[in-house]
Amino acid sequence: MINLAELTPYILCSICKGYFIDATTITECLHTFCKSCIVRHFYYSNRCPKCNIVVHQTQPLYNIRLDRQLQDIVYKLVVNLEEREKKQMHDFYKERGLEVPKPAVPQPVPVSRGRPRKVLGSVFRIPPELDISILLEFIGANEGTGNFKPLEKKFVRVSGEATIGHVEKFLRRKMDLDPTCQVDIICGDHLLEHYQTLREIRQAIGESAVQDGLLVLHYGLVVSPL
Repeated sequence: MINLAELTPYILCSICKGYFIDATTITECLHTFCKSCIVRHFYYSNRCPKCNIVVHQTQPLYNIRLDRQLQDIVYKLVVNLEEREKKQMHDFYKERGLEVPKPAVPQPVPVSRGRPRKVLGSVFRIPPELDISILLEFIGANEGTGNFKPLEKKFVRVSGEATIGHVEKFLRRKMDLDPTCQVDIICGDHLLEHYQTLREIRQAIGESAVQDGLLVLHYGLVVSPL
């Protein structure tokens, strides 16, 4: 018999402090977290929450893999954990009138002659709702507004339904801006309005607003005089 308390430190997510659910490992440093926890973390940062290594400069989600073997071990060690998770997922979708996703069926590996090939695990796919990558470039502040520093991480992947108002809130929170500070967001030579969505902006302005697949937004700050 194995004492679960002895194994607990190895099967807990350091972000949510719970048992691994959809255990997902960063390929750069091999630290593991719940899938939902690490995906949420990478929305704001490109560093590992445990060792602080830069996972990827712009797309850290490309460098994570599901660890099915570890997840199977967790489900075997923790009684009823798998059943509880399945029930919670079922209830979540039913309450919202959505179809409950079916479990993924492993695809058969084609048989080929000669030397067998090593089959690699599938690459994590970015959720389809996060369909636009933006590059936030700081164009400076006017004289007398203080020493504002640009974002440490200026690459962000978001939904195309996000508005310029959402982008402004993100900038205010990340830069800890005072309410008196006005934030102007520009794409090309267009000053953008709060209600405009990123998808609409990309479609309206076209390829001139895109750089290496990124929608380029410039932001400037103006502090109103007291």
